[in-house]
Amino acid sequence: MNALVIGFGSIGKRHVEVLSKTELIEKIDIVTAQNISGYKTFKSLEKIDDLDQYDYFVIASETFKHFDQIDYLEKKTKNKIIFCEKPLFESDRELKIVNNDVFVGYVLRFHPLLQKLKSLLENEKILSATINCGQYLPTWRNGIDYRISYSAHKSKGGGVLLDLSHEIDYAQWLFGNMIDIRSYQTKISDLEIDSDDLVTMISKTEKGIVITLSINYISKITYRKIMVHTNENTYELDFINSLLIQKNKDGSELKYQSEVLERNTMFEKMHTSVLSDHRSICTYQEAQNVMKTISMIQEQNR
Repeated sequence: MNALVIGFGSIGKRHVEVLSKTELIEKIDIVTAQNISGYKTFKSLEKIDDLDQYDYFVIASETFKHFDQIDYLEKKTKNKIIFCEKPLFESDRELKIVNNDVFVGYVLRFHPLLQKLKSLLENEKILSATINCGQYLPTWRNGIDYRISYSAHKSKGGGVLLDLSHEIDYAQWLFGNMIDIRSYQTKISDLEIDSDDLVTMISKTEKGIVITLSINYISKITYRKIMVHTNENTYELDFINSLLIQKNKDGSELKYQSEVLERNTMFEKMHTSVLSDHRSICTYQEAQNVMKTISMIQEQNR
């Protein structure tokens, strides 16, 4: 298979690194303004005369470009696989896909302990969940001034709600779509950004499960956790320390620890899923459902 990676920022470079080691991919070209040694590059999608030479398109550009790029590929190609980095769009937008298969890069689904938690919850009556994630934005990307990153700019699809929409995706993957939301989205810190740096919400899903969720750019202590209460157990998953704890009514406790993941392990699993069995990968419809939830939060805080 031949792949075209669209965008060559930090995430685009990571996708190229992963795909270059994937046996299914024979050739990689890149859409970028940069000149990349060892790769054929194009300044834009429109500069490519023959899109049919590619089987796999990876959109790794800024969020605000995703809609136009998917739309362009949908109109110009058929029977292709299109992978788009998360989030799908910067807001809830309608784009019908009929000619190609589109998947979205919510890579956290491929964390072994999140998959373990999903399997443990399958036969339980889930009552509620609390999801928390925070990291200080200036520490996100080594060597890059956070003030010039897309995250800092609302017009480029930045902001913690979009950046950490992983949490919304996996919440809906585990518990069903959110249908009743009360939220608070704001810029509260002294960070030099015009995008939101804090989102807190409480919601109920279509399955009647109560979810509280808080995400931010402001925590100097990095954390990423989910706690789930069922009739029989409480589960706590700490992504940073790769530890899942299960504790039942009687106080008995089980611990599940995953090995320290190599830098690209989850990305490799994600691309393998897209190119093979589609297991666990976020579908286009699921990504649209995430955007609908994001849109409800955005509308409540205009």
